[in-house]
Amino acid sequence: MKICVTATAGSLDATVDPRFGRAQYFVIVDSETMEFEASANPAASASGGAGIQAAQSMVNKGIEVLLTGGIGPNAFPILSGAGIKVITGASGTVASAIEQYKSGALQETAGSTVPAHAGMGGGMGAGRGGGGQGMGRRRQ
Repeated sequence: MKICVTATAGSLDATVDPRFGRAQYFVIVDSETMEFEASANPAASASGGAGIQAAQSMVNKGIEVLLTGGIGPNAFPILSGAGIKVITGASGTVASAIEQYKSGALQETAGSTVPAHAGMGGGMGAGRGGGGQGMGRRRQ
């Protein structure tokens, strides 16, 4: 079975990347032989639509199962529509996530588990002093 694991590097010893669309690497593993192919995620630095781009890339690779920390609302329907089982909650190393899945410790998810744009970073923020208000004083 062809399983893709989101990862922080391109090896079986790499840590599972909790993000899908902005994961640093995709490690595609043959679950029977543990032979793998790793590729950097070209969508990781996309200004928008990273989940959609990453999902289409995985559909094109012919994976059967995706193991990741979480999945967004734009990527999930592309993957599930292509018949790919999406498994969230994966952690540890790539190799341990594969073993967790094979032993039945990880279950298929029924939908997105993170809000849209969850992988984008800090967002707008409240600004210094709260509420986004400046800290200056009026000159007299």
